[in-house]
Amino acid sequence: MNETNNIPNQANSPALHGAGARLVVLGAGESGVGAAYLAQQQGYDVFVSDFGAIADKYKQQLQGWDIRFEEKQHTEEEIFTAVEVVKSPGIPEKAPIVKALRERGIAIISEIEFAGRYTNANIIGITGSNGKTTTTSLTYHILKNAGLNVGLAGNIGKSFAYQVATEKFDHYVLELSSFMLDDMYQFRVNIAVLLNITPDHLDRYEYQMANYVASKFRITQNQTAQDYFIYCADDPETVKYMEGRTFAAQLLPFSIQNKLALGAYLDGEEININTPNNHLQMTINKLALQGKHNIYNSMASGIVSKVLELRNQSIRESMGDFKNVEHRLEHVAQISGINFINDSKATNVNSTWYALESMPGEVVLILGGVDKGNDYNELRDLVQKKVKAIVCLGKDNGRIHQAFADVVKNIVDTASAKDAVQAAYELAKKGDTVLLSPACASFDLFKSYEDRGEQFKRAVMEL
Repeated sequence: MNETNNIPNQANSPALHGAGARLVVLGAGESGVGAAYLAQQQGYDVFVSDFGAIADKYKQQLQGWDIRFEEKQHTEEEIFTAVEVVKSPGIPEKAPIVKALRERGIAIISEIEFAGRYTNANIIGITGSNGKTTTTSLTYHILKNAGLNVGLAGNIGKSFAYQVATEKFDHYVLELSSFMLDDMYQFRVNIAVLLNITPDHLDRYEYQMANYVASKFRITQNQTAQDYFIYCADDPETVKYMEGRTFAAQLLPFSIQNKLALGAYLDGEEININTPNNHLQMTINKLALQGKHNIYNSMASGIVSKVLELRNQSIRESMGDFKNVEHRLEHVAQISGINFINDSKATNVNSTWYALESMPGEVVLILGGVDKGNDYNELRDLVQKKVKAIVCLGKDNGRIHQAFADVVKNIVDTASAKDAVQAAYELAKKGDTVLLSPACASFDLFKSYEDRGEQFKRAVMEL
């Protein structure tokens, strides 16, 4: 078991807070700055420490709120006086400051854990290796359109802590990464959704798949018989972990392979959703999101909606008019009859598999970046079937060449979004799709996957 999953942590007794108690926030991004604001509001003596440079936007917020902070260093005498530390999800367990805090027995929690203490809202938590952002955004869209007083947070949008400090929502839809779940101890998710589990971020889990799987299942850890656990019955890792284990929550699986009495299943072209008190049927060609993976995402959102007893008509309308999030299978333009799709958010092999699977016709695939231990074999069959050329976009493309040289005739190397788009345009013909779905992180050539997606879109519009 990964040590982050069973650390004896004082976070289990949140009686540590009180007026004037020192709370340290590690990391001054959206999550950390929001946590700092909420902590100040709750009477803590707050100190924010970031080992890197803090973005101007966040620096100005901290200064405006009169919250003390430092950047490009960690001052141990400031940090080790904390009763509790809120750690941003991007900081790994192996970071020296985290190890030092663990050795001293100082509790480390996530922003979600911290913010959860100060809200009584109904929590819908969504996790999974792929489809989290889409499903979270779709669920929020359905709830908001149905008239619910709902916030969107977690790995998406404004920080959960900041919203808890400034809003009074009745419901929150939270996108929860495994890194957030690792530092959650008492936080309770009322409706938990687990979409799928495929290898990702294994460098953070000692390259042990079992550790990563256990991390995902932390979403269920404080659920009661009043709560719901929605999961994919077709996902092998999920099913394997659940065998022989009991769950306090009511189970609502979804499947496109088998009919289910409770939950959701696909019958021909119809999605059927059955919760204990409700039923919904919807034709898949009416869904705004197409492709097999999006049937799963829509099922999960549909089950949440029926658990909350929303009207069928309202759910159908929202599922039919939803616009997908930026950088996730985003249609950029059609130029000379070639479709350009921005799927920069696909930072692992499985995401790229789903993207390819949903593409019609022949594809020029833009792949590459920082490889997190990818197994490209999972893509080989689909690549052989659909991909006419690969454009590599990264500093080191050796493993991509190695994986696909025998199934794709044209593989070219580029080192900028502009060059990649130009090369793809020259390789494609009318009716083809140029798909940016890199299967890799972006940090070798770009600031983030958003930066990569923006540069791609700019380059397309300049063709």
